[in-house]
Amino acid sequence: MDRVALRGLKARGHHGVFPREREEGQTFIVDLVLHLDTRPAAAGDDLAKTVHYGVVAEEVVEVVQGEPVDLIETLAERIAQQCLKHEAVAQVEVVVHKPDAPITVPFDDVTITITRSRV
Repeated sequence: MDRVALRGLKARGHHGVFPREREEGQTFIVDLVLHLDTRPAAAGDDLAKTVHYGVVAEEVVEVVQGEPVDLIETLAERIAQQCLKHEAVAQVEVVVHKPDAPITVPFDDVTITITRSRV
């Protein structure tokens, strides 16, 4: 499979288990790797035969900005399912970063990485 990657998609969401996270929100960063066969698109130079990564980016931001969830695991799953709605996408790897997680010790980032494919 070929890969189309989107790195560093940023959106503000209200996800988390603590009231402050839900009320104030925070920035989430999403990285995606979309696995698909790009040969049909390349052969005909046809956007309709691949995935429109601009549309995917907008949809992912909508998910992050959408209905709050407690866990970034749930958020990652929702993002993966949205990506798999695109017919050309056979598999997706999603990384959700929560750089402002409520942790009491110094840290750089918290991430969850999931891989989902069509069943």
